Amino acid sequence: MYSLTVRDHMMIAHSFRGEVFGPAQRLHGATYVVDVTFFRRQLDADNLVVDIGLASQELKDVLAALNYRNLDDEPDFSGVNTSTEMLAAVVADRLAERVAAGALGAGGAGLERLSVTLRESHVAWATYERAL
Repeated sequence: MYSLTVRDHMMIAHSFRGEVFGPAQRLHGATYVVDVTFFRRQLDADNLVVDIGLASQELKDVLAALNYRNLDDEPDFSGVNTSTEMLAAVVADRLAERVAAGALGAGGAGLERLSVTLRESHVAWATYERAL
């Protein structure tokens, strides 16, 4: 299995509901380093997993809808605890929609799955992996 990873980042604000979150129940910020890894069994006709430029741009576009936002104010997240794990799935699902729509070009057709890792700090991160 071949893989290719691209990286970007986003800064968000949010709060959580529930005692399990302790002081994070108050509004706070998070800066995530976001890694997306694309997987395929065989390289495409150009010996690529996927075009790095297209993959990077699609990631940037997906993150733009979240970056510099208070997620508590976003209708998509109304009443939802926007945990690192949950946000990794949101980014993965939004990227998967773009892959299915052909945004990664012909080379994107051979992709089998992707994983999204949100690194909250140097000691904590979460990953969500899904099929394409």
